[in-house]
Amino acid sequence: MKAAVVQLHVEEDIEENLSTALDLTDRAARAGADLIVLPEAVDYHGEKTGVAAIKSDIPGPVVDRFAAAARQHGVWLLAGSIHENIPGSDRTYNTSVLYDRNGVEQARYRKIHLYDVQIPGQVDALESATIAPGSDVVSADIEGHTAGLTICYDIRFPELYRALADEGAELVFLPAAFTLFTGKDHWEVLIRARAIENQVYMLASGQQGKDKYGRTTYGRSMIVDPWGNVIALAPDGPGFAMADLDFERLRKVREQLPSLANRRLPAAQPAPQLVASAD
Repeated sequence: MKAAVVQLHVEEDIEENLSTALDLTDRAARAGADLIVLPEAVDYHGEKTGVAAIKSDIPGPVVDRFAAAARQHGVWLLAGSIHENIPGSDRTYNTSVLYDRNGVEQARYRKIHLYDVQIPGQVDALESATIAPGSDVVSADIEGHTAGLTICYDIRFPELYRALADEGAELVFLPAAFTLFTGKDHWEVLIRARAIENQVYMLASGQQGKDKYGRTTYGRSMIVDPWGNVIALAPDGPGFAMADLDFERLRKVREQLPSLANRRLPAAQPAPQLVASAD
């Protein structure tokens, strides 16, 4: 299976954002991709006050365009994440939707871990002010292979990835909008660590670029194999990186280093349960 991770710069013009994402999807499909992954917040990345005007239902006018693209090109498509409308709420979900080759929804994941970080003079982000947390671990079957769904900040919480490994995940999606401040030191390290720990392919698709408010997303979209090797890496700017997912290699990695099979938990410490933060 040939996979592509798409990288683009997203700002406040939703039509421009979607057009760019769909154009890159088309280019990746024409290059031979069977599976295409778009970044987090592919619909809108701007002031929080603008979210109310662009939030969308699922199915709805935003994701329906991605479903149509999957159907048109005959590819699996992870529609990064969008701002999913929550009826009766001022907040939205940060939601990924996975479409099959016929444009049929196969999985929907709402981001569990919200980026609430405030460092004077460096970072002022309170995602929970406008985003409601999801609560479910989500995986899906892609032509006989289990895929796990995660989003951006989730990468810092290894228990989610181990829960996906316990569900049989062989590949894990990570659409993201990592900041330059953290990305330059942590992005690749964390992705490779999750790949090695869980012996999975990591497909990480990021936003990249500087917006009019001076905020810079890191990019470096990449595909990492189950041994922790970076096998595809996107340069700065809009585009995509592509690699073959070799599931026979994954089987051999797990056979040669059976860390998942050898896993043991101390008797006094049961497996941790994932609990979403309270609304």
